[in-house]
Amino acid sequence: MIFGRVKPLDAILATAERKSLHRTLGAFQLTLFGIGCVIGTGIFVLTSAGAQKAGPGLMLAFAIAGAICIVAALCYAEIAAMIPVSGSAYTYTYATMGELLAWTVGWALVLEYAVAASAVCVGWSGYFTGTILSKTFGIDLPVWLSSAPLSLGGKPGGLINLPAMLIAGLVTWLLMIGTTESARVNAVLVAIKVTALTAFVVLTLPSDQFEAARFNPFLPAGVFGGFGTGVGAVGAAATIFFAYVGFDAVSTAAEETKNPQRNVPIGLIGSLLFCTVFYILVAAGAIGTVGGQPIMGPNGVPFPAGSEELARQCALPAYREALVCSNEALAHVLRQIGWSKVGNMLGYAAGFALPSVILILMFGQTRIFFVMARDGLLPEKLSAVHPKWKTPYIMTAITGAVVAFGAAFFPVGRLADWANAGTLYAFMMVAICVMILRRTAPNAQRSFRTPALWLVGPATIGGTIFLFFNLDLASILVFTGWAAVGIVAYFAYGRRSSHLGRGLVEVHEIDADIPEMPAAKPPLL
Repeated sequence: MIFGRVKPLDAILATAERKSLHRTLGAFQLTLFGIGCVIGTGIFVLTSAGAQKAGPGLMLAFAIAGAICIVAALCYAEIAAMIPVSGSAYTYTYATMGELLAWTVGWALVLEYAVAASAVCVGWSGYFTGTILSKTFGIDLPVWLSSAPLSLGGKPGGLINLPAMLIAGLVTWLLMIGTTESARVNAVLVAIKVTALTAFVVLTLPSDQFEAARFNPFLPAGVFGGFGTGVGAVGAAATIFFAYVGFDAVSTAAEETKNPQRNVPIGLIGSLLFCTVFYILVAAGAIGTVGGQPIMGPNGVPFPAGSEELARQCALPAYREALVCSNEALAHVLRQIGWSKVGNMLGYAAGFALPSVILILMFGQTRIFFVMARDGLLPEKLSAVHPKWKTPYIMTAITGAVVAFGAAFFPVGRLADWANAGTLYAFMMVAICVMILRRTAPNAQRSFRTPALWLVGPATIGGTIFLFFNLDLASILVFTGWAAVGIVAYFAYGRRSSHLGRGLVEVHEIDADIPEMPAAKPPLL
């Protein structure tokens, strides 16, 4: 049977129970942890793309995406606390619905992590070229060296985004030799990001240049732009869903939380609500001060974000300074309203903090690869550990090459949409797993149970499907094509090489055999 290969859940849980973690996190600490995990990349790099899709309705888009994240997080929390093992949604699906669907989830996570890392590289490039090189050193890189080709959504005259490709290569090298940031430095980077965004809100909302008239019309493309258009408030929500990715890290902390049934929902919902309100305030400050109306096409529909048509419009003098055309939206807004030095400081904050996000995403990618190779679904050679560096250097190099290619030749909006497609699929499968396990393993130990699962589970499934089909048609087709390639790869190699299919069942899911990156002094990126 295609769906018959299910990893034995009892064995996985028995192993998981031997890993006893001290419960130290309260509701407040968990909320702060969630805020630190979520706030960052998306709000820095996707404000322009979101505004082009929805105009001032970007504020509504943040609320829609945040609401769907809340129900998804509650589902994620139960299964993460129940099966605290490596592999994330891939392993959950393997233990619930079998090998084929687990493969599709793992394959989708590859799309999520690698393409998301490419998107962050492109976002970093915008701040690096706009603030660090141009505003600080007076160096203006030619367009052909700092933008994707026009035919792929870059600027007219663009050939390659060299800074984005170089940062991807640098992070790959750091991962291969085993360098990562410590928790202390990561906390400093989080503080920098939150401080920068707080300063943005304080300087824009009370500004004399803030005008309520800039919010009219509030929904220039409507709430629903239509299937495959990727515009409207819901289309923007499907894109800026990227700004919330990271909340699943809060879910996985359930095992270390005091009174998880009470504190996990508080931490999850509290952090997501805080981030949603914060994002809405940032969007309001940006739009109210410099305007955020989309550039409309001849048919009255916004030009697609990351499209050749939009790039041509942004090259015109009339739109060159528009919010929707900026590669460093928040710094651009502050400069426009007379806070150039603060805008540059915000650009420095993004330039300093975003490489750590690239590192985390690429590490997550290699971790999923490692687990799949360990299960025999990918060639085990990929999981080879370097004798000196003690890292999975082959898969890290492959991941780095893919990330660098995407960063060099595609705009951030397109990359974020592609990454979101994989993320939404994985979150949908997690919700299905939780609902199945309530029936198939009703007596399994659960330190946290999703409240009102009869409502939250279907809401997560419906919400993720809803956002998926409000991505632009190109993103839907990219995900469909990627999934098709994955299915072919599974039946060509993974199914016959699977350890489970060959009867080689080893339950060693507690990460003991997964190479960890040794803590070291972080690079000054």
